[in-house]
Amino acid sequence: MVNHSELIQNLVSKDAAHIQLPTSQLVEKSLERGEGKLTNTGALRAETGKYTGRSPKDRFIVEDDTSRDKVDWGEVNQPISEEVFNNLFAKVVDYLDKKEEVFIFNGHAGADEATSLDLRVINEYSWHNMFARTMFIRPETKEAALNINPDFTIVSAPTFKADPEVDGTKSETFIIVSLEKGIILIGGTEYAGEMKKSIFSVMNYLLPEQGVMSMHCSANVGENKDVALFFGLSGTGKTTLSADAQRELIGDDEHGWNENGVFNIEGGCYAKTINLSAEKEPEIYQAIRFGTVLENVAVDEEGTPDYDDNSLTENTRAAYPLDYIDNARIPSVAGHPNTIIFLTADAFGVLPPISKLTKSQAMYHFLSGFTSKLAGTERGVTSPQPVFSTCFGSPFLPLHATTYANMLGDLIDKHNVNVYLVNTGWSGGEYGVGKRMDLKYTRSMVRRAISGELVLNDFEEDSVFGLSIPVSVPGVPKEILNPRNTWVSEEAYDEKAKQLKESFIENFKKFSKDSEHIAQKGGFTV
Repeated sequence: MVNHSELIQNLVSKDAAHIQLPTSQLVEKSLERGEGKLTNTGALRAETGKYTGRSPKDRFIVEDDTSRDKVDWGEVNQPISEEVFNNLFAKVVDYLDKKEEVFIFNGHAGADEATSLDLRVINEYSWHNMFARTMFIRPETKEAALNINPDFTIVSAPTFKADPEVDGTKSETFIIVSLEKGIILIGGTEYAGEMKKSIFSVMNYLLPEQGVMSMHCSANVGENKDVALFFGLSGTGKTTLSADAQRELIGDDEHGWNENGVFNIEGGCYAKTINLSAEKEPEIYQAIRFGTVLENVAVDEEGTPDYDDNSLTENTRAAYPLDYIDNARIPSVAGHPNTIIFLTADAFGVLPPISKLTKSQAMYHFLSGFTSKLAGTERGVTSPQPVFSTCFGSPFLPLHATTYANMLGDLIDKHNVNVYLVNTGWSGGEYGVGKRMDLKYTRSMVRRAISGELVLNDFEEDSVFGLSIPVSVPGVPKEILNPRNTWVSEEAYDEKAKQLKESFIENFKKFSKDSEHIAQKGGFTV
C-alpha cells in the first residue's frame, strides 16, 4: 500500500530540499546547474529538449471512486488505473529522493480566496520551480508559504523516463492527475507548461462543482470598471489583445467567474513570443526581464533573443509575473463582464473581422471553439485546416462540455453581456492568397465593442453563417467588414464559406442530441 502523504513529506523534509527560494536564488541555481543562460534582457532562457509543447496523448486521469462517474472519459480524458499511478508515483519519488537537490514552491491557484486551491510544487529542475513561482500565485511571506497545507501537489521529474511495457504508459512521458489523492505526477518531459495546464484542468473540475464558471480566456478592465473576456486558441491573439495600455490586465489565460465577478486563476502570464516586437506588443516585450523565463527562444552568443527564429519550435514562450505588466490589476479580481470576445484566426478568410452574436450563437461558437491550422505547420498540411477545441480549451475540461456552455449561457443572460466573434485571421482570400487582418484594425474594433459603441451601430446579416456584421466602424475601412466584398470572386467566397460551415456542422455532431437546439438556434443544423 502506497502512503502518498508520507512519501511526499519525506521528500520535502530531506536536507537537499530547497523550499521557497526567491527568484534570484533560483536563477543562480539554474545557471550553476547548467539548466539555462541569462539573456541580455536579464531573462533566464531554457530549452525543453524533445518536447516543446504539451503531450496530450500522454495525459491521464486516475479512474477511481472520486472520478469514475464525474469525468467525461474519452480521447481527452484518458483513464489510468490506481495501480499504475501508485507504482509510478513510488518510482518517481524514489528517483527524486536520490537527487542531490530538489526545489519546492508553495502557493495558490485562484485569486478568489473562497475557492483558492493551495498548492505544492516539487521540481527536479530549478528553472521549473522558477516557472511555478512565476505562474502560480505567490504567498506574501515565506512564513505564509511554509504554513500552506496543500490541496494538490505537483511532483515533476522530467529526466525520469517511463518504460511503457513495465509502467503502463503510452510512452516515456506521462502526466497523471489523481483527483482523489490531490497529486499531479509528471515525468519524461521538460516542457514546463504541463504544470500550469494540469492545475487548470483541476480547477476546471473543482470550480463548476462550487457554482463557479472556469474559463480558458484572458481578461481586462477599463477605468469605468467595464470588464472584457477574450476566449481563443493559441495564435488567435488572446494575450496580445488583452494586454492593452488603456486597460488594466486581470490575466492572460485562465479565469473564474463567480457571484462577485471575474478572478484570475494564475499569478503570471505565459505569452507566445514568436515574431514578438516592441512595436506591436510593447507590454509583453517590456515584461521580458530578470525574473522572466524564456522557453526555447533562440539566443545569440551575446545573449540577444531572436524572437523571429523558430528553429526550435513555433511555440516559443515567455513566463513572467503578472505585475511585470505595468497596468496589471493586483489583486487580479474585477466585477462581472460587460463584453465577451471570441477570437478565431480563420485561415479560410471567410469569417467577418467582427460580428455580434446572439446568446444562442454565442453558445454554439463557444462549444465549437473554432480556429484554423495553417498550411505548412505540420507535415502533409497543404491547405488551411479547421481546428475545433470545445469551449476554446477542450484538452483541459474534465467535465462534459455542456456543463461549461450552460453555465456561460446563464451568465450571459443574468448579466446582459454583449458577445462578439472576432476574426484575427485572413481577409480577401484564404491563407496564401489573402492577407492577415491588420492588428491596428482589430484593436480598434475590439475597443469599440468593449466601450459599448459598436452595439449602437447598424448591422447587416451575413448570408452564410447568419452573423450580424456592423455596417461601419470608425477608423476601419468599410470594405473589409463584410468578407464577401474583399474576395475577387464572390462565387469563390461562397464556396469556401459553405465548405467551412459544413466543417462546423460535422464537428457539432460529436455532441449529444441534447445539444441540437443550440445548433439550430445558433444558425446551424446538424
